[in-house]
Amino acid sequence: MCRSLRYCVSHCLYAAMTRLEEANREVNMHSSVRYLGYLARINLLVAICMGLYVRWEKTADALILVIFILGLFVLGIASILYYYFSMETASLSLSNLWFGFLLGLLCFLNNSAFKTDVKEEATKYLLLSAIVLRILCALVERICGCIHHRPTLLTTVEFLELVGFAIASTTMLVEKSVSIILLVMALAMLIIDLRMKSFLAIPNLAIFGAIASLLFFPSLQIPTNPFALACFFSCLISDPLLDVYFSGLSVTERWKPYLYRGKICRRLSVISVGIIELIFFILAAFKLRDLDLWYFVIPGFSIFGIFWMICHVIFFITLWGFHTKLNDCHKVYYTHRAENNSLDRVMASKGMRHFCLISEQLVFFSLVATAVLGAVSWQPTNGIFMSAFLIVLPLESMAHGLFHELGNCLGGTCVGYAVVIPTNFCSPDGQPTLLPPEHVQELNLRSTGMLNAIQRFFAYHMIETYGCDYSTSGLTFDTLHSKIKSFLELRTADGPRHDTYILYYSGHTHGTGEWALAGGDALRLDTLLEWWREKNSTFCSRLIIVLDCENSQPWVKEVRKVNDQYVAVQGAELARVVDIEEADPPQLGDFTRQWVEYNCNPNSNISWSEKGRTVKAVYGVSKHWSDYTLHLPTGSDVAKHWMIYFPRITYPLVHLANWFCGLNLFWVCKACFRCLKRLKMSWFLPTVLDTGQGFKLVKS
Repeated sequence: MCRSLRYCVSHCLYAAMTRLEEANREVNMHSSVRYLGYLARINLLVAICMGLYVRWEKTADALILVIFILGLFVLGIASILYYYFSMETASLSLSNLWFGFLLGLLCFLNNSAFKTDVKEEATKYLLLSAIVLRILCALVERICGCIHHRPTLLTTVEFLELVGFAIASTTMLVEKSVSIILLVMALAMLIIDLRMKSFLAIPNLAIFGAIASLLFFPSLQIPTNPFALACFFSCLISDPLLDVYFSGLSVTERWKPYLYRGKICRRLSVISVGIIELIFFILAAFKLRDLDLWYFVIPGFSIFGIFWMICHVIFFITLWGFHTKLNDCHKVYYTHRAENNSLDRVMASKGMRHFCLISEQLVFFSLVATAVLGAVSWQPTNGIFMSAFLIVLPLESMAHGLFHELGNCLGGTCVGYAVVIPTNFCSPDGQPTLLPPEHVQELNLRSTGMLNAIQRFFAYHMIETYGCDYSTSGLTFDTLHSKIKSFLELRTADGPRHDTYILYYSGHTHGTGEWALAGGDALRLDTLLEWWREKNSTFCSRLIIVLDCENSQPWVKEVRKVNDQYVAVQGAELARVVDIEEADPPQLGDFTRQWVEYNCNPNSNISWSEKGRTVKAVYGVSKHWSDYTLHLPTGSDVAKHWMIYFPRITYPLVHLANWFCGLNLFWVCKACFRCLKRLKMSWFLPTVLDTGQGFKLVKS
C-alpha cells in the first residue's frame, strides 16, 4: 500500500515538474524572441540618434537639434505611458510614429560632407545591423510559432511608421514632398499585396525595389541616405514577405477585413480605385508634352491609351459586378448564420467561382494594359508619375490575386434531387406492394427522418434543391424518367451547367441493384447513364448517386467500368446477420442518418472503419474520376458573361480572352500528374474521398 502511494506521488511530481520545465522552456523561448526584437529596436534608436547628431554637428542647424531633443522627449513620454500608466496602445503608437518620422529625417538630411565622419560610418553599420536583427527576429518568431496571424490589411505599427515617414518628407519642396508621400502610399499597397499573397505580389516587390532605387530617388535630385532608406523599407517589408510562406490563413480569412465590410464601404473602395486609375491616366498623358519624340509618343499613346481605357472600363464593371454578387452572398450568409454556413460555402453556391475565373483573365488584361501604357508614357523626371504607377500596379495585382484565389479555392455549384419510396416488401414479379397497416406508421417515421436528413444535407452544403419526392405507392418509370431528365437539364442563373449533380435514392431494389418501380418496371444504371450522357455530352459536370438501399453494391462495382463520364456511387451495406441482444438490426435510413451527420457535423465521432458496424459504407467511382476539374469557362461562357455585364464596345476583347483561356503551357506536367492520380484511384482507393464540395464519400 505504501509502495503504491509512493509511486503515485512520485509519478505526479515527475509529471508536474516535466510540465513546469516545458512551460519555462516555452516562456524562455518567447522571452528570447521578444528580447531580440527589443535589441533591434534599441539598435535602430541608437543609429537614428547618432545620425541626427552628425547632421547637427556638421550643419549647425538648430532645427535638427530641436527635433532631436523633441524626439527623445516624445520617446520618454511614451516610456512613461507604457510602464507607469499601462497605456500600451498610446505608448506604442506614439513611439512608432516618431520612429518613422526620425528615420525619414535621417533619409532626407544627407550630404557628401558626412561621408568622411567616423560617426557616420558607425551609423551605417548600426543601420545594417538593425536590418539583420529585424529580419532575424521576424524569421525566428515565425519558426518558433510566436506569431498568431490575424486577418489585417495594415498593422498599426506599419501604418504609423508610414505616416511618420511621409510627414518627414514635408521638409522638402512641395512637388518632391508629394512624390514621396505617393511613394509611401505605393509601399502601403505593396505591403497589403504581399499580405494577401497575391499571385503577382513578388514581381511587384521586385518592380517597386528597382524603380524606387534606380529611377525614383535619382529623379528627385535630392541627396538621400541609402542605408536609412534600406532600413525603413526592410523593416516594413520583412513581416509581410515572410508571411507569404508562413501565414496559414485561408483566402477568405486573409481578405476578411475587406470581404466582410459593409456594402457602402466596398462600393466606395471601387469608386476610389476608379479615381486613382483616372489620375494615373491623366499623369501618363503628360508624356504628350515631349515633342522631341512626337512621331513615337502620339501614335503609341493613342493606341495603347484607347486599349487601356477599354480594359479599365471592363475592370471597373468587373469590380462592381463582383460586389453586387458579394452583396447577394452577404444576404444569404447573414440569413443562415445560425446554421454555421461559412461565406465560402455561400459564395460557392452562388456561382462566384465561375465569375472569378472569367474576371481573373479580364483583370489580367487590365494589368498588362497598365504596364504597357506606363512603359510607353514613361517620364524619367516625373516622380509623381512613377509613384502613381507604383500605386496602380499593386491595386490591380490585388484584384487579380483575389479573383485567382477565389476561382481556385471555392467549390463549384451543386444541385440535388432526392427520391424516397418507403417500400419493404415486393411481390414475386418484382413489383412493390403496399405495406401492412402495422408497418405504416413506423416506416413513415423512418422515411420522414430520411427526408429531413437529406434536406439538412442540401441546406448545410448550400446545394440547390430540385425536389424531394416521397411516394408510398412507388413511382412509375415514365414519371421518374421525366423527373430525372428535368433534373439533369438544370443550369445556374449565369447560364452554364452545374458542376455537380447529386441524385439520392432510398427504396426497394432488386438483387442486381435495379430500382424497383411501380408497374413492374425497373431502372438500371445503364439507363440512368444514358440519360446523363444525353444531357452532359458536351460538358464536364459530374454525377454523384447516393443510395440507401439493400442492394447498392452492384452499382458500386458497375460504375468502376465507366470510362467516358465522371460518375460516383455512394452506397450502403447492411449487415445480414446481427445479434439482436447486442444491437438492433439495421434499417433503411440508418446509413442516411449517419452519412449526413458525418458530413454536416465537424465534431462528429462517427468512424466508418470501426469493426463490427452493422451499417457499412461503400463507394465506387468511374475510371477517369480523378481527371475531373471544376467547370472552366469556355468560349461560350465568356461570351454570355460579356453580354450580361459589359457594353458592346468591349466585345472585340472576347476573342483575346478566349485565346488566353485556351493556352495550356504546362500540358506535360499535367499529363504526368493525371496518370499518377488515376493509378492512385484504381489501386489505392482512399477510405475518405473529398469531393471538393464540402462533403466526402466514404467506405468502411
